[in-house]
Amino acid sequence: MLPKFIHESFVAPISLDTEHFHLKVLEDSLATLDFEAVMSSQKRLQGIFGLGSEWPKINMSLEENIESLKIHKKEFESKEAFAYSVFNHNKTKCLGSVYIDPSQSPNYDCEVYLWVRDDSLALDEKLYNAVIKWLSNDWPFSKIAFPGRCISWLEWGKQLKVVS
Repeated sequence: MLPKFIHESFVAPISLDTEHFHLKVLEDSLATLDFEAVMSSQKRLQGIFGLGSEWPKINMSLEENIESLKIHKKEFESKEAFAYSVFNHNKTKCLGSVYIDPSQSPNYDCEVYLWVRDDSLALDEKLYNAVIKWLSNDWPFSKIAFPGRCISWLEWGKQLKVVS
């Protein structure tokens, strides 16, 4: 059994403001803007959570997205996982998302997935660097995995096979 993801006394940040972004807890009140961002980049986002991941499906509905965001909010509140929506500074356009999940590998404290919409790909590296800095400064993690980004899916899969 893997150790507890995060100490119960830790208070997760509810937002982050950087030079380029405003992050806030991913929840159902953001569903319309989130859905537009997801579906605008649907084809490229498939596989963001692993080679076999089919999210987001081509026919995903707004209602399905609302239900998914309700789950993300519940996970946040129970400290099971933390998901954030990434907005532009004036908070009118959803640019992507950041997911901080318990690591499936005992070699890491957490695994992080992030994405930006197709029309904002120039901001991808800036978001990645902002998230690394944020996790290092404001979160209690020392070993952070970015599967599919800093660890190939093949290597990540090997690590997970050792666990099972």
